[in-house]
Parts: sequence; C-alpha cells; structure tokens
Amino acid sequence: MNEKIVVLGSCNTDMVIKSERLPAPGETILGGQFLMNPGGKGANQAVAASRLGGDVTFICKTGNDIFGQEFVELFKKESIKTEYVFKDEELPSGVALITVDKSGENSIVVASGANSSLNKSDIDTAKDALEDAGLLLMQLETPVETVMYAAEIANKNGVKVILNPAPAPEQSLPVELLENLYMIIPNETEAQILSGIEVNDWETARQAADVISGLGVAVVVITLGAMGAFVKDGDQYYEIKVESKLDAVDTTAAGDTFCGALCVALAEGTTLKEAVEFANRAAGISVTRMGAQASIPCRKELEIKLT
Repeated sequence: MNEKIVVLGSCNTDMVIKSERLPAPGETILGGQFLMNPGGKGANQAVAASRLGGDVTFICKTGNDIFGQEFVELFKKESIKTEYVFKDEELPSGVALITVDKSGENSIVVASGANSSLNKSDIDTAKDALEDAGLLLMQLETPVETVMYAAEIANKNGVKVILNPAPAPEQSLPVELLENLYMIIPNETEAQILSGIEVNDWETARQAADVISGLGVAVVVITLGAMGAFVKDGDQYYEIKVESKLDAVDTTAAGDTFCGALCVALAEGTTLKEAVEFANRAAGISVTRMGAQASIPCRKELEIKLT
C-alpha cells in the first residue's frame, strides 16, 4: 500500500545568516555564513515526503516572479506533482529571514506574500486531488479559512487530515477545523498554546495531549525536540525517544521533516508507533545539516524498510 499524500501549505525563499548568537532587540550582530534556500513549511513537508518515498501533490500559491518560477522547477525535480501550484499576479512569492545561532536554534520572520492569497476557489480547483488522497497534511502559513475548507472536503471523503499547527497559533484553533482532523502534530510551544499546559517533559506532554485530544482530535503527536515525541492515540500513550543523540547545527525544517516522514510511513501502512520512530530518524538527520530543504534526507539515508 502506498496511499497518495497531498500537502497544502506555504512556499518561501529562505534567506539564512548563521551567527554566534541570536541578536537582542535593537542589536546588530556581524554574522557569518549566508545561505539562500527554498523553504516554507508546506514546501519543506512536501519535499520531505517525496524524498522519503511518498506520492506527493502540493497545493500552494507563488508570485509571478523568479522565486515562483524556481519553485515550480524545484518541485518537479523532487518528483512532486505541480498541477495545483497556483500563481498570484499581484503579490510576490513568500520570503523568510532566518538567523541561526551556534547551537542550531533559530529565529524566523516570514513575509507571506502570495501564500496569504491561497483561497477557497483554489481548493475547489484542486478538489479532485483532495478527494483522491489517503492523507492531507497542512500547516498554518496559509489562511486558516482555506485550511478549514480543505480539511472539511478531505474529511468528508475519508481522507486522514493531519495538521501541524505551525507557526504557533495566537489562540485556540476553530472547533470547525479540529473536528475534521485525524491527527495534530504540535511542538512544545504549540501544545502549550492549545492546552494551556507548559510542556517541558514527558508527564506535561501527556497532560497537554489529554487536553488537546479532548478538543476532538483522535491522535495527538507532540514533538519534543531532542527527546523525541509523545503520542496519544485514543486511550494509548507512547513515549517515543530519539534512538541516538546527534550534534545539531541547524534545527530549521526538523519539524517539517518529521511531519513529511510521518505521513510517508502512514501512507505505506505502518503502525502509528512505527511511523513516529521513522519520523524521529528523519528529523534527527536533518538537524545535523544547515538549511531547510537542503537538510532533508532521502529514503536510503534512513536505512529502514517500512513494509
């Protein structure tokens, strides 16, 4: 079994500076290495899913500019279906400014551009792809109304809808969105916003997962960085630890790699626990490399057969 995966989300050009530390407000730091890479949470997750063996269609919107043109070519090279990469004739393609410190932590500001104009009519155009998918993976760098609309269509057609609630929402997510989700994948910060519980260890992750699942989501997977991931699947709980500690140089796109990898494993018919273990391995490799999509591993690097 290899179900089709649809990723709906953002694509940005990432402009990255690596410095000793992150600047304080009002401070200027003379940094080091500069990189310009393709990014955006949606694009990162689509690339991760495709590189790791998924059958991926990406729904997004770019500007009518050089960045947008480059994205289409990039997706084709990554074997991602591009029929639903829409073009905005007025807004520019999205851009993200990223600072990364010596420990691999990052600070990111995004200018959404055309990502903000992905709308319901675009989703109507892509409806066939949504209805034909096994899984739909989304984030929150496109309008929440569009995300809700796609979730409703997919769920009505028996598609497993998975939300990575990033960037962290400023408030609770709409009930109309949550009720159409099969799974939600927040990190510690996002889990705290959704649950009201500060997440800093396995026990607080369990408490937060209970609250979040009480909102109506069947499966909650809280990513905990170097610790691993906490899973609540109905009345079952799993602490899925990282198998080996790797030296992190850049955590950018680690969460996106995790989400894409998880979807690939589920699409191939694994158990949820096996899928999270696979996702942990993929994310663990990504943090050892600089960049967003540049850091995402290929399937052969994980040296694992899922089925």
